[in-house]
Amino acid sequence: MRQTSLPAIALGLIAMLASAGPSRAEPRQYAIDPAHFSIVFNAVHIGYAPTWGMFLKGKGNFTFDEDTRALSDLTVEIEAASVFSNDERRDGHLRSNDFLAAEAHPAITFEMTEAHPETETRGKITGDLTLRGVTRPVTLDVTLNKIGPYPFGGTHVVGISARTTLKRSQFGSTYALEGGLVGDEVEIRIDLEAIRQ
Repeated sequence: MRQTSLPAIALGLIAMLASAGPSRAEPRQYAIDPAHFSIVFNAVHIGYAPTWGMFLKGKGNFTFDEDTRALSDLTVEIEAASVFSNDERRDGHLRSNDFLAAEAHPAITFEMTEAHPETETRGKITGDLTLRGVTRPVTLDVTLNKIGPYPFGGTHVVGISARTTLKRSQFGSTYALEGGLVGDEVEIRIDLEAIRQ
């Protein structure tokens, strides 16, 4: 019976490990944590100052490869009626047909169509935004803040910030544009944490 020396076995194992190469992470699904999902916006009021508001209810998910930084399948849904600007009368007006038309179009949705990484932590995401029943392409500037094990609950979390500016008139909201009573441009800021599934 032929015997193989221990050095030969060790060399064989080293060769096998080397040929296998380093293990790589697979693309994984992430779900946005509703408790850490902020959608904030502002529009200029009569030229004096921006008036800020936010949406209190939203959800979304995406696929992300931690090694390659490849993002795909991003979808977000925001409840239009959850708009909040710290004034009940104004909030009711924002829900009306003058602005969000929340009763006829209760969901604001975004579906990603492409992503363009620029650095390890920055890039642009383009997708179709549907607001008031009108769908138009929108591009967001995106920053990857942090990704890794969460200090609580044994989860794995990615933190992302995104910014864009859109014109509400392109989505059919033209109320008070004349005379500049309410600005056409709406700045949007999104900050979120998403949990790996």
